Amino acid sequence: MKKIMKFIVLVFLAIIFVQCGNNKFEVSKGKVGKITSKTTVQELNKIFKNDSIVKVLSEGVKGSDYFQDDDEYKIYEKGGNHLLTIIPKEQLDSTSTIKSVQIFDERFKTKSGLSLNSTFGEINGNNKISNIETSFSSVTLFIDELNATFTIDKDEMGLKEFTNQKISLEQIPDLAKTRSFVVWFN
Repeated sequence: MKKIMKFIVLVFLAIIFVQCGNNKFEVSKGKVGKITSKTTVQELNKIFKNDSIVKVLSEGVKGSDYFQDDDEYKIYEKGGNHLLTIIPKEQLDSTSTIKSVQIFDERFKTKSGLSLNSTFGEINGNNKISNIETSFSSVTLFIDELNATFTIDKDEMGLKEFTNQKISLEQIPDLAKTRSFVVWFN
């Protein structure tokens, strides 16, 4: 009986450790890994204490209001792998919460398996695409249930770049690969 209890406890602990490890890369509405809609810029150092953070700060009020860039916090793993780029809502404010997180690592996934490596067919099959915006060189898919966007280059669709032709869901091939995956926190 003791052996069975020890085995059950070990299995339970193993499941807990596996769940905690997966949490680091889980993506859902309002959450990317350990970042949530309530996370502030000053908490990033604690969350990514084992990683490197490269801060690209804007000029704030000293810069041009018209062309003012957003602050960016680029997160890199120890080996140099770019994980995320985080944009705060307010520039040059350590108490600001997060506006968006762009995902650069394919290990970040939703429960349904969507990641940076997902194809259009996987995105369309698992989610309702609420809107499509066309630019000169790409198409952006809006997923309301995740509050996220996926961008697909027009060359993945066999279309000419630098045309502003409106694209429908039916025109996008299922095997078209995504270029970017951004989760929005608004």
